[in-house]
Amino acid sequence: MRCLVFLATAACLAILVPAVANAQSLATRSSVEQAAASLRSDNVYSDHEARPGLSGGEKSRLRRAIAAANSGAVYVAVLPSDAVGEAGGDVGALAREIGTLVRRPGTYAVVAGTQIGAASSVLERGVAGDLAREAAAAHPGGSPAGVLEDFVRRVGEARSGGGSGGGDGGGGIGGLGFLAAIAALAAGALGLSRWRRRREDRARVAEVKETAWDDLVALGDDIRSLEIDVDMPNAAPAAKEDYGQAVACYQRAEQAYQSAGRPEDLEAMTSALEEGRFAITSAKSRLEGREPPERRPPCFFDPRHGPSVRDLEWAPPGGTVRTVPACAADAQRIEDGEDPAVREIDVRGERMPYYYAPAYYGPWAGGFFGGFGGGLLPGLFLGSMLGGGLGLGAGYGEAWGDPGGGYGDFGGGDFGGGDFGGGDFGGGDF
Repeated sequence: MRCLVFLATAACLAILVPAVANAQSLATRSSVEQAAASLRSDNVYSDHEARPGLSGGEKSRLRRAIAAANSGAVYVAVLPSDAVGEAGGDVGALAREIGTLVRRPGTYAVVAGTQIGAASSVLERGVAGDLAREAAAAHPGGSPAGVLEDFVRRVGEARSGGGSGGGDGGGGIGGLGFLAAIAALAAGALGLSRWRRRREDRARVAEVKETAWDDLVALGDDIRSLEIDVDMPNAAPAAKEDYGQAVACYQRAEQAYQSAGRPEDLEAMTSALEEGRFAITSAKSRLEGREPPERRPPCFFDPRHGPSVRDLEWAPPGGTVRTVPACAADAQRIEDGEDPAVREIDVRGERMPYYYAPAYYGPWAGGFFGGFGGGLLPGLFLGSMLGGGLGLGAGYGEAWGDPGGGYGDFGGGDFGGGDFGGGDFGGGDF
């Protein structure tokens, strides 16, 4: 009888101890970590200990404001005032730290007590901090909800190119000689052109990165889902090698994503993702006792579908017929008279098939197919497809060619506070 009681007690402890430990782990997690974890699934977060915080209605209005402001991805966190201490007392650094943990391109705003800070990977240096200060100044003594809604509106205006900036260059030639004045004007025009080009590159890479992030996450999910099977004692050694190759490709793709400063840099990322996805497919085949499939280009309709199984004739509505590689599921859909499962992306608020995107998406798309020879998909990628090369969407390149406003990657952002409180936090990568 005593033995039975002992065993029952031990069983209860085996259940309760991990549960208590897990609860303690959650309880001791910092407010910054809790905010970042929540923001991965909801772009508005209010800590229950924040004073003042956001009510349920205020959070709903803020989500609607973000959706309506054409502000891109905006993440908002309202935290207790002592959370600033987790970032060395700088509310701008607090916003930056949360952005680092969430690891998604966008603009981050944090209210801690009476301070507001902002960090952005998609606005030019200094802009996020300036907008936070302006919103705070416009609502002295206001509620966090009012300040944040104003901030979101200002971000939308900045991304639409409506923000202020620059100065007038008034005055005449004065004492400069005519030739010197011409030279100065030419140098100024060249400098302005280069500045605009850099700004455009930053805007475009930030935009494409928002799409590319989904590809990186998709491969990471596939790797995690295969981990248990590969770790089984009877798993084929070759399958484990394929799995290791997929992990290495993911790491290479992530590094390319983080360091990309131009749209062209993302070609290396998607090339690594394609290689990693084939390695996953090969590993699955070996685990099931089959030989890996033939190495073929990924499915044209969505490279995340994995390697294609055959080529077929296809044309989008109103477009010209092309020979494209397709996965088994999409090939069957087309043969049954149905539409394939086409990858759609958001381009500045408009949902469209990825092959209608502006031409600067070309390197991102082309990286999936670049390792299979330039003649495999003639005219589909590397610019001629994107923006009308399939016979549809002509003019997208021109319509979307000038992003407007200045954006940058996490390496070029600036993080600042407003007064509701705050200061300024400069530079550095997420």
